Parts: sequence; structure tokens; C-alpha cells
Amino acid sequence: MSIITLTTDLGRKDFYVPSIKGKILRNLDGNASIVDISHEIPIFNINYAAFTLKNCYHEFPEGSIHIISVDSEVNANTPALLMKHNGHYFISGDNGLFSLMFDRIPEEIYEITVDQDSDILTFPTHNIFIKVACHIARGGTPEIIGKRTEDFKKYQNFRAATTSQAIRGQIIYRDSYGNAITNISKRLFNEIGRGRPFLIRFKSYEIKNISNTYSSVPSGEKLAIFNSTDHLEIAINRGVLGGGGSASQLLGLGLNEVVLIEFLDL
Repeated sequence: MSIITLTTDLGRKDFYVPSIKGKILRNLDGNASIVDISHEIPIFNINYAAFTLKNCYHEFPEGSIHIISVDSEVNANTPALLMKHNGHYFISGDNGLFSLMFDRIPEEIYEITVDQDSDILTFPTHNIFIKVACHIARGGTPEIIGKRTEDFKKYQNFRAATTSQAIRGQIIYRDSYGNAITNISKRLFNEIGRGRPFLIRFKSYEIKNISNTYSSVPSGEKLAIFNSTDHLEIAINRGVLGGGGSASQLLGLGLNEVVLIEFLDL
């Protein structure tokens, strides 16, 4: 049975998500396992979608098919793409998302050439992406429904900027606890920092060290930590949304807020 995942900014209030699932199951005679990764991606936020999927797709079996419906309009300037990478298939519009997800160029890239299932152009996930996913799920090859290409839209703003003395990153994700996660990786921190003392600055706040656990500081105190994705996270110990205040609430850390790490010479 094929595994097909869904990552969308469609929410759960409307009929869009169940119509996608129903069409997949109808086309595959019910022979598919559909997994919701998230339908609560902020609307049009491909950074958020890339971070979400990047940190979980590898836990699925190879051969899994990942449909990404975030800022997914398809037109003459934005074709639909199918990518094969690390044994997984990814389907999305050519909106720059893939350049934010992967640290290197995907192994195989195809521009989708199949016709839409409908003349309606506003829902390509329903009219194109499902068709592609079901073709792959049946054992079809990408060459049948697309043409090989090396051209896809590339963005760099997901990556932190660096000098020999500093890393300038930004908040790219806020989890359900209200923790603010940056695009600064542990690898980059170690590479630029080289063991030097540092200051983490954001808004009008400073943090002088990185904690190993949330409980390294008293309840209600701010901290910086490298989380399970190895990205720098600003948090408040035992601070949660609606329960006294989270880091994003109390420290005013919205998406795209700048976080600066300055390294001090010994």
C-alpha cells in the first residue's frame, strides 16, 4: 500500500482537504495510506512548509509520496514539479519551496506535463498533484508524466547570513508550545563560533549561553537551546500558549524576527 502525505495551508474548516483525500482513495481503489503532516501551515508560507516537511519526511519509508499544497498556484511561469530525492517523491508548484527544503540539488527533477483533470485553474493540488501522486503510487515512472529538467526556482532566505564574527538568522517556525525556532543550525553555530563566547540578541533581550534542557533555567525564564532538529530555539521554561505565556508571546517573537549571535574574541 502506497503512503501519500499531505502538507498544506488549506486548514481543516473547509472541504478542500477531504476532497483531496477522497479523490486519492477513489483513484487508487482505497489502496493508499494518507498521512496528514500539517494543514495549518501559515497561508503562502513556503519557509514554514519547507521546515515542517524537511524535519519529518525521512522518517517515512522510502517510496513515500509527499504532496505539498502551499502557495501552490500553477501557471505558465510556475509549473508543477515532481522531485525524487533520498528515495522519496515530492510534488509541488515551482514556488521555491524545494530550494528551501534540500541542502543539495535533488537527484531527479521533472516538470509535470500531464493535463489538468479540470478547466478550473485555482486548485492544482486537486487537479494535477493527485494525478501525479496516483501515477507514482501505481508504479508508474516519472518520465511518463513529466520531462526531466534541472531548472527550478531557488531561494536563499531560509539560510542564515554569516561573517567571521556573527550569525544573523531569523525565526522561521513557531511550534504549538510557542517556542520560536530559528534557521541557525548547530553545525553553523559551531563552524562560525569555534568555541568562542557569544551573545544571542533579539528584540531588546540577550542570552549568554545555550542550555542542554529546558529545566536548566527556572520556570518562566527565557533560554536558548538546540532542539531535536538541531536548530537554535528561543523558549521559556514551562511557558506555553494560554498558560502564562510562551516565548513567542512574552518575548514578541513573530515569524521573520531577527536573531543575532555575536561571537566575542578571547
